[in-house]
Amino acid sequence: MKVLYEHNWQVREKWYQWCEDVPYEELIRPRIGGVGGILQTLFHVADVEWSWIRALQGKSDFQESFESYNTLEKVRQLDRQLRPEVVDFVVAWDDPLERKPFYNELANGEAEIFAWGEVMRHVFAHQVHHFGQLSVWAREMGKTPVSANLIRNRLIEPII
Repeated sequence: MKVLYEHNWQVREKWYQWCEDVPYEELIRPRIGGVGGILQTLFHVADVEWSWIRALQGKSDFQESFESYNTLEKVRQLDRQLRPEVVDFVVAWDDPLERKPFYNELANGEAEIFAWGEVMRHVFAHQVHHFGQLSVWAREMGKTPVSANLIRNRLIEPII
């Protein structure tokens, strides 16, 4: 689990760096698909990751909106603020948590039950999905997207 999240954090940091060379107007321009524009998507990725991790722990969520974090620096700062709690949770992950039940209460009062491992992989896949959207938007702008390739990042060293 740790390697998948470390990979996503590396890719997210590379997207932040990529954004440094993009005019602000392009970062906030609404795009087809996704949750809005490039910057709003990066905000969404960090927010959703943290929100699900807090939900698994039975902690409250925050109800911030993108309007409060509508610059690259503000999104990066929010990510820096939220990530330590996520890192602590991911680093402490162990096999018994895989099948631990998570009760997700719906608006109508009913509850869905998911395994914690399913939620963790959903969060990982959610980020990969949005990185794909960012890649499409980058190509539409004529820019090379950030690679989401896990190979060659040396997150797992072979024993030779």
